[in-house]
Amino acid sequence: MAQINKPSDYFNTVTWSGDNTDKTISGVGFQPDWIWWKQRNGTDDHRLIDSVRGEGTASYKILFSDLTDAEIDGNDNGGSQGNINAITSDGFSGVQGTSGWNNWNGSGLNYVGWNWLAGGTGSSNTDGSITSSVSANTTSGFSIVSYTGTGANATVGHGLGVAPSMVIIKNRTTAAQNWQCYHSALGGTKAIELNNGGASFTDSTRFNDTNPTSSVFSIGTATDVNTSSASIIAYCFAEKTGYSKFGSYTGNGNADGPFIYTGFKPAFFIAKSTSGTNWKLFDNKRANTFNPTQTPFNVNEADAEDDNAAYALDFLSNGIKLKNTNGNLNNSGNTMIYMAFAEEPLVGTNNIPATAR
Repeated sequence: MAQINKPSDYFNTVTWSGDNTDKTISGVGFQPDWIWWKQRNGTDDHRLIDSVRGEGTASYKILFSDLTDAEIDGNDNGGSQGNINAITSDGFSGVQGTSGWNNWNGSGLNYVGWNWLAGGTGSSNTDGSITSSVSANTTSGFSIVSYTGTGANATVGHGLGVAPSMVIIKNRTTAAQNWQCYHSALGGTKAIELNNGGASFTDSTRFNDTNPTSSVFSIGTATDVNTSSASIIAYCFAEKTGYSKFGSYTGNGNADGPFIYTGFKPAFFIAKSTSGTNWKLFDNKRANTFNPTQTPFNVNEADAEDDNAAYALDFLSNGIKLKNTNGNLNNSGNTMIYMAFAEEPLVGTNNIPATAR
Protein backbone atom coordinates (compact mmCIF):
# COMPACT_ATOMS: atom_id res chain seq x y z
CA MET A 1 0.00 0.00 0.00
CA ALA A 2 1.37 3.40 -0.96
CA GLN A 3 2.26 5.58 2.01
CA ILE A 4 0.94 9.15 2.05
CA ASN A 5 3.71 11.33 3.47
CA LYS A 6 2.17 14.63 2.36
CA PRO A 7 -1.59 14.63 3.01
CA SER A 8 -2.01 18.07 1.43
CA ASP A 9 -1.36 16.41 -1.95
CA TYR A 10 -4.81 14.82 -1.60
CA PHE A 11 -6.82 17.05 0.76
CA ASN A 12 -6.37 20.73 1.50
CA THR A 13 -8.33 23.71 2.80
CA VAL A 14 -8.08 27.25 1.41
CA THR A 15 -9.64 30.51 2.55
CA TRP A 16 -10.23 33.80 0.76
CA SER A 17 -11.74 37.26 1.23
CA GLY A 18 -14.43 38.36 -1.20
CA ASP A 19 -13.90 41.48 -3.31
CA ASN A 20 -16.58 41.45 -6.05
CA THR A 21 -14.13 40.55 -8.83
CA ASP A 22 -13.39 37.62 -11.12
CA LYS A 23 -10.89 35.71 -9.07
CA THR A 24 -8.69 32.62 -9.13
CA ILE A 25 -8.09 30.86 -5.82
CA SER A 26 -4.73 29.09 -5.76
CA GLY A 27 -2.72 27.23 -3.16
CA VAL A 28 -4.74 24.02 -3.12
CA GLY A 29 -1.64 22.14 -4.30
CA PHE A 30 -3.44 19.94 -6.83
CA GLN A 31 -6.33 20.03 -9.30
CA PRO A 32 -9.32 19.28 -7.05
CA ASP A 33 -12.08 16.87 -8.08
CA TRP A 34 -14.45 17.66 -5.20
CA ILE A 35 -14.81 21.22 -3.89
CA TRP A 36 -17.05 22.02 -0.92
CA TRP A 37 -17.20 25.70 0.02
CA LYS A 38 -19.01 27.92 2.50
CA GLN A 39 -19.47 31.60 3.22
CA ARG A 40 -17.93 32.01 6.67
CA ASN A 41 -19.53 35.21 7.97
CA GLY A 42 -22.92 34.83 6.33
CA THR A 43 -25.79 32.39 5.96
CA ASP A 44 -25.38 31.23 2.38
CA ASP A 45 -25.74 27.46 1.94
CA HIS A 46 -22.90 24.94 1.80
CA ARG A 47 -22.09 24.38 -1.89
CA LEU A 48 -20.53 21.30 -3.48
CA ILE A 49 -19.25 20.72 -7.01
CA ASP A 50 -17.22 17.89 -8.52
CA SER A 51 -15.45 16.80 -11.68
CA VAL A 52 -17.86 13.92 -12.39
CA ARG A 53 -21.08 15.93 -12.37
CA GLY A 54 -19.12 18.65 -14.14
CA GLU A 55 -20.27 21.93 -15.62
CA GLY A 56 -23.75 23.13 -16.35
CA THR A 57 -24.72 25.89 -18.76
CA ALA A 58 -22.25 28.46 -17.45
CA SER A 59 -20.55 27.00 -14.38
CA TYR A 60 -20.32 23.89 -12.25
CA LYS A 61 -23.45 22.03 -11.11
CA ILE A 62 -24.17 22.63 -7.43
CA LEU A 63 -25.50 20.54 -4.56
CA PHE A 64 -26.09 21.82 -1.02
CA SER A 65 -25.18 19.72 2.05
CA ASP A 66 -27.78 21.54 4.19
CA LEU A 67 -30.70 21.17 1.76
CA THR A 68 -32.78 18.42 0.17
CA ASP A 69 -32.82 20.31 -3.15
CA ALA A 70 -32.00 18.63 -6.42
CA GLU A 71 -28.81 19.64 -8.21
CA ILE A 72 -28.94 23.07 -9.81
CA ASP A 73 -27.34 24.10 -13.07
CA GLY A 74 -24.56 26.66 -12.77
CA ASN A 75 -26.62 29.16 -14.74
CA ASP A 76 -29.96 28.99 -12.91
CA ASN A 77 -31.00 30.42 -9.54
CA GLY A 78 -27.85 29.20 -7.81
CA GLY A 79 -25.68 30.95 -10.38
CA SER A 80 -27.43 34.28 -9.96
CA GLN A 81 -25.01 35.32 -7.21
CA GLY A 82 -21.79 33.92 -8.64
CA ASN A 83 -20.29 30.47 -8.85
CA ILE A 84 -17.13 28.50 -9.58
CA ASN A 85 -16.79 28.16 -13.35
CA ALA A 86 -13.32 26.60 -13.72
CA ILE A 87 -11.11 24.13 -11.87
CA THR A 88 -7.40 24.83 -12.29
CA SER A 89 -4.22 22.86 -11.68
CA ASP A 90 -3.86 24.54 -8.26
CA GLY A 91 -7.39 25.57 -7.32
CA PHE A 92 -10.42 27.13 -8.98
CA SER A 93 -11.90 30.38 -10.25
CA GLY A 94 -15.34 31.95 -10.31
CA VAL A 95 -17.54 34.51 -11.99
CA GLN A 96 -20.11 37.10 -11.04
CA GLY A 97 -23.78 36.13 -11.17
CA THR A 98 -26.61 38.23 -12.54
CA SER A 99 -27.44 39.69 -9.12
CA GLY A 100 -24.08 39.82 -7.40
CA TRP A 101 -21.15 37.93 -5.97
CA ASN A 102 -22.31 36.76 -2.55
CA ASN A 103 -22.32 32.98 -3.09
CA TRP A 104 -18.76 33.05 -4.29
CA ASN A 105 -16.82 36.27 -3.78
CA GLY A 106 -18.92 39.02 -2.21
CA SER A 107 -17.17 42.11 -0.92
CA GLY A 108 -16.78 42.07 2.86
CA LEU A 109 -17.47 38.34 3.02
CA ASN A 110 -15.03 35.57 3.89
CA TYR A 111 -15.03 32.05 2.44
CA VAL A 112 -13.52 28.62 2.97
CA GLY A 113 -13.10 25.78 0.48
CA TRP A 114 -12.33 22.14 1.28
CA ASN A 115 -10.74 20.22 -1.59
CA TRP A 116 -10.20 16.53 -2.37
CA LEU A 117 -8.30 14.80 -5.16
CA ALA A 118 -10.01 11.86 -6.90
CA GLY A 119 -9.22 10.66 -10.43
CA GLY A 120 -10.53 13.22 -12.89
CA THR A 121 -13.80 13.15 -14.78
CA GLY A 122 -14.47 9.43 -14.29
CA SER A 123 -14.72 6.23 -16.30
CA SER A 124 -17.16 3.34 -16.62
CA ASN A 125 -17.25 0.76 -13.84
CA THR A 126 -19.18 -2.49 -14.25
CA ASP A 127 -18.42 -4.12 -10.88
CA GLY A 128 -21.99 -3.63 -9.64
CA SER A 129 -25.39 -4.57 -10.98
CA ILE A 130 -25.67 -0.90 -11.98
CA THR A 131 -22.93 0.44 -14.26
CA SER A 132 -21.40 3.53 -12.66
CA SER A 133 -19.02 6.30 -13.69
CA VAL A 134 -16.17 6.43 -11.19
CA SER A 135 -13.40 8.92 -10.46
CA ALA A 136 -11.17 7.12 -7.96
CA ASN A 137 -7.91 7.72 -6.14
CA THR A 138 -6.93 4.42 -4.58
CA THR A 139 -3.90 5.93 -2.84
CA SER A 140 -5.98 8.34 -0.75
CA GLY A 141 -9.09 6.17 -0.63
CA PHE A 142 -11.54 8.59 -2.22
CA SER A 143 -13.90 8.12 -5.14
CA ILE A 144 -16.75 10.02 -6.74
CA VAL A 145 -19.41 7.70 -8.14
CA SER A 146 -22.26 8.63 -10.47
CA TYR A 147 -25.03 6.17 -11.29
CA THR A 148 -28.63 6.00 -12.51
CA GLY A 149 -31.20 4.55 -10.12
CA THR A 150 -33.29 1.48 -10.92
CA GLY A 151 -35.74 1.46 -8.00
CA ALA A 152 -34.75 -2.12 -7.13
CA ASN A 153 -32.10 -3.47 -4.74
CA ALA A 154 -28.74 -3.12 -6.45
CA THR A 155 -24.97 -2.83 -6.11
CA VAL A 156 -22.75 -0.02 -7.41
CA GLY A 157 -19.01 -0.18 -8.17
CA HIS A 158 -16.89 2.37 -6.24
CA GLY A 159 -13.40 1.74 -7.68
CA LEU A 160 -11.43 1.87 -4.41
CA GLY A 161 -10.19 -1.72 -4.23
CA VAL A 162 -10.97 -1.80 -0.49
CA ALA A 163 -14.25 -1.42 1.36
CA PRO A 164 -15.17 2.22 2.04
CA SER A 165 -15.70 3.30 5.64
CA MET A 166 -18.13 6.06 4.68
CA VAL A 167 -20.41 6.63 1.70
CA ILE A 168 -22.39 9.87 1.24
CA ILE A 169 -25.17 9.67 -1.36
CA LYS A 170 -27.42 12.35 -2.92
CA ASN A 171 -30.21 12.05 -5.47
CA ARG A 172 -29.30 14.76 -7.99
CA THR A 173 -32.48 15.01 -10.03
CA THR A 174 -35.45 14.28 -7.75
CA ALA A 175 -36.60 17.13 -5.49
CA ALA A 176 -36.82 16.91 -1.69
CA GLN A 177 -34.45 13.97 -1.21
CA ASN A 178 -32.22 13.68 1.87
CA TRP A 179 -28.48 13.02 1.83
CA GLN A 180 -27.94 9.43 3.01
CA CYS A 181 -24.76 8.32 4.80
CA TYR A 182 -23.36 4.88 5.38
CA HIS A 183 -20.75 4.83 8.17
CA SER A 184 -18.76 1.77 9.22
CA ALA A 185 -19.45 2.48 12.91
CA LEU A 186 -23.19 2.14 12.19
CA GLY A 187 -23.07 -0.67 9.63
CA GLY A 188 -25.24 -1.40 6.63
CA THR A 189 -28.46 -1.82 8.60
CA LYS A 190 -28.50 1.85 9.58
CA ALA A 191 -28.29 5.25 7.91
CA ILE A 192 -27.87 8.83 9.02
CA GLU A 193 -28.67 11.97 7.03
CA LEU A 194 -26.14 14.70 6.28
CA ASN A 195 -28.67 17.51 5.75
CA ASN A 196 -30.35 17.29 9.15
CA GLY A 197 -29.53 16.83 12.81
CA GLY A 198 -31.62 13.70 13.31
CA ALA A 199 -30.56 10.45 14.89
CA SER A 200 -29.33 7.43 12.97
CA PHE A 201 -32.07 4.99 12.05
CA THR A 202 -32.52 1.37 11.03
CA ASP A 203 -33.87 1.00 7.48
CA SER A 204 -33.10 -1.72 4.96
CA THR A 205 -34.21 0.47 2.02
CA ARG A 206 -31.08 2.63 2.21
CA PHE A 207 -28.19 0.15 2.04
CA ASN A 208 -30.09 -3.15 1.77
CA ASP A 209 -28.72 -4.20 5.20
CA THR A 210 -25.34 -4.79 3.55
CA ASN A 211 -21.88 -3.39 4.26
CA PRO A 212 -19.75 -2.29 1.28
CA THR A 213 -17.20 -4.69 -0.15
CA SER A 214 -13.85 -4.03 -1.80
CA SER A 215 -15.62 -3.46 -5.11
CA VAL A 216 -19.24 -2.33 -4.51
CA PHE A 217 -21.64 -0.65 -2.12
CA SER A 218 -25.25 -1.77 -1.86
CA ILE A 219 -28.40 0.31 -2.21
CA GLY A 220 -32.01 -0.48 -1.42
CA THR A 221 -35.23 0.89 -2.84
CA ALA A 222 -35.41 4.26 -1.06
CA THR A 223 -35.90 7.20 -3.42
CA ASP A 224 -33.03 9.06 -1.74
CA VAL A 225 -30.54 6.51 -3.07
CA ASN A 226 -32.28 4.71 -5.91
CA THR A 227 -35.16 6.48 -7.66
CA SER A 228 -35.75 4.80 -11.00
CA SER A 229 -34.04 6.75 -13.83
CA ALA A 230 -32.72 9.43 -11.43
CA SER A 231 -29.09 10.60 -11.56
CA ILE A 232 -27.39 9.98 -8.22
CA ILE A 233 -23.94 10.88 -6.87
CA ALA A 234 -21.95 9.13 -4.14
CA TYR A 235 -18.76 10.21 -2.35
CA CYS A 236 -16.88 7.16 -1.02
CA PHE A 237 -14.07 7.14 1.54
CA ALA A 238 -11.79 4.27 2.53
CA GLU A 239 -9.63 4.70 5.62
CA LYS A 240 -5.90 5.15 4.95
CA THR A 241 -3.37 4.89 7.77
CA GLY A 242 -1.75 8.23 8.52
CA TYR A 243 -4.15 10.13 6.24
CA SER A 244 -7.81 9.49 7.08
CA LYS A 245 -9.81 8.00 9.94
CA PHE A 246 -13.48 7.04 10.32
CA GLY A 247 -14.80 5.78 13.62
CA SER A 248 -16.82 6.49 16.73
CA TYR A 249 -16.32 7.58 20.32
CA THR A 250 -18.49 7.83 23.42
CA GLY A 251 -19.06 11.21 25.04
CA ASN A 252 -18.38 11.69 28.75
CA GLY A 253 -20.06 15.09 29.28
CA ASN A 254 -16.86 16.40 30.86
CA ALA A 255 -14.60 19.33 29.93
CA ASP A 256 -11.81 16.75 30.11
CA GLY A 257 -13.39 14.99 27.15
CA PRO A 258 -12.46 11.88 25.19
CA PHE A 259 -9.27 11.58 23.20
CA ILE A 260 -9.74 10.30 19.64
CA TYR A 261 -6.64 8.58 18.31
CA THR A 262 -6.18 9.14 14.57
CA GLY A 263 -2.47 8.47 14.03
CA PHE A 264 -2.02 11.93 12.49
CA LYS A 265 -2.34 15.63 13.19
CA PRO A 266 -5.82 16.50 11.89
CA ALA A 267 -6.57 19.11 9.25
CA PHE A 268 -10.31 18.41 9.01
CA PHE A 269 -12.80 16.84 11.43
CA ILE A 270 -16.55 16.24 11.32
CA ALA A 271 -18.47 14.67 14.20
CA LYS A 272 -22.14 13.78 14.67
CA SER A 273 -24.09 12.28 17.56
CA THR A 274 -26.00 9.18 16.47
CA SER A 275 -28.77 10.26 18.88
CA GLY A 276 -29.35 13.62 17.18
CA THR A 277 -27.89 17.18 17.10
CA ASN A 278 -25.94 18.94 14.35
CA TRP A 279 -23.00 17.73 12.29
CA LYS A 280 -20.00 19.83 13.44
CA LEU A 281 -17.15 20.60 11.01
CA PHE A 282 -13.71 21.90 12.07
CA ASP A 283 -10.53 22.58 10.08
CA ASN A 284 -7.02 23.93 10.60
CA LYS A 285 -7.13 26.96 8.29
CA ARG A 286 -9.84 29.29 9.63
CA ALA A 287 -10.04 31.50 12.74
CA ASN A 288 -8.39 29.15 15.23
CA THR A 289 -5.14 28.07 13.59
CA PHE A 290 -3.74 27.30 17.06
CA ASN A 291 -5.35 25.22 19.79
CA PRO A 292 -8.00 25.25 20.96
CA THR A 293 -9.94 24.86 17.73
CA GLN A 294 -13.44 26.17 18.44
CA THR A 295 -14.95 27.53 15.22
CA PRO A 296 -17.23 24.87 13.74
CA PHE A 297 -19.79 24.99 10.97
CA ASN A 298 -23.03 23.06 11.12
CA VAL A 299 -22.88 20.91 7.99
CA ASN A 300 -26.67 20.60 8.00
CA GLU A 301 -27.38 24.33 8.36
CA ALA A 302 -26.51 27.54 6.49
CA ASP A 303 -25.33 29.32 9.65
CA ALA A 304 -22.07 31.27 9.71
CA GLU A 305 -19.10 29.74 11.49
CA ASP A 306 -19.43 29.95 15.27
CA ASP A 307 -16.36 30.98 17.27
CA ASN A 308 -17.38 29.64 20.66
CA ALA A 309 -15.37 28.11 23.51
CA ALA A 310 -18.30 25.75 24.10
CA TYR A 311 -17.00 23.74 21.12
CA ALA A 312 -13.31 23.76 22.07
CA LEU A 313 -11.08 20.88 21.06
CA ASP A 314 -7.40 20.41 20.33
CA PHE A 315 -5.82 19.10 17.13
CA LEU A 316 -2.83 17.13 18.45
CA SER A 317 0.02 15.32 16.68
CA ASN A 318 -1.79 11.99 16.96
CA GLY A 319 -5.46 12.83 17.32
CA ILE A 320 -8.19 15.04 18.76
CA LYS A 321 -8.81 15.96 22.40
CA LEU A 322 -12.28 17.21 23.26
CA LYS A 323 -12.33 20.04 25.81
CA ASN A 324 -16.03 20.78 25.96
CA THR A 325 -19.30 19.49 27.38
CA ASN A 326 -21.37 20.43 24.34
CA GLY A 327 -24.11 17.95 23.47
CA ASN A 328 -23.26 18.10 19.76
CA LEU A 329 -19.79 16.67 20.46
CA ASN A 330 -19.58 15.25 23.97
CA ASN A 331 -22.95 14.36 25.46
CA SER A 332 -22.42 11.82 28.24
CA GLY A 333 -23.03 8.28 27.07
CA ASN A 334 -23.84 9.24 23.48
CA THR A 335 -22.10 7.59 20.53
CA MET A 336 -20.55 10.03 18.06
CA ILE A 337 -19.40 9.09 14.58
CA TYR A 338 -16.62 11.02 12.90
CA MET A 339 -14.46 11.47 9.82
CA ALA A 340 -11.01 13.07 9.87
CA PHE A 341 -8.25 13.93 7.39
CA ALA A 342 -4.61 14.64 8.14
CA GLU A 343 -2.42 17.70 8.08
CA GLU A 344 0.60 15.50 8.64
CA PRO A 345 1.06 11.84 9.64
CA LEU A 346 2.59 10.66 12.87
CA VAL A 347 5.59 8.69 11.60
CA GLY A 348 8.65 6.92 12.93
CA THR A 349 12.15 6.72 11.45
CA ASN A 350 11.01 3.87 9.20
CA ASN A 351 8.41 6.24 7.71
CA ILE A 352 5.52 4.04 8.86
CA PRO A 353 2.77 5.77 10.86
CA ALA A 354 2.82 4.94 14.54
CA THR A 355 0.00 2.94 16.15
CA ALA A 356 -1.36 3.17 19.67
CA ARG A 357 -0.08 0.79 22.32
